[in-house]
Amino acid sequence: MKNIFIQYPKCSTCKKAKKWLEENNIEFEERNIVTKTPTIEELTKWIQKSGQDIKKWFNTSGLKYKELNLKDKLINMTDKEKIELLASDGMLIKRPILISERGIFIGFKEEKWNDLK
Repeated sequence: MKNIFIQYPKCSTCKKAKKWLEENNIEFEERNIVTKTPTIEELTKWIQKSGQDIKKWFNTSGLKYKELNLKDKLINMTDKEKIELLASDGMLIKRPILISERGIFIGFKEEKWNDLK
């Protein structure tokens, strides 16, 4: 399985993560989170495989998250509704995401990504 690096090109954290992958000679297929937003099926599979709570998949610092007042709304939503919402707009999804055989990494934390080496 080839690593899939899902990112937003203007995001500074994504740029930092991409540079780290390149410097560590980790091959990946790049995917823009906005132009090719993950599908409901992909998100369902990845969230389950990651072992992370769905809330961790939301870009809580993003403008869209704040505009939609999701902090309060998510509490009353089902997991299915949350996944549908994430799939509706890539800007709602925390980034970058790296899908690899060694796990699913949400956000860039170098100490965790070191597991890829």
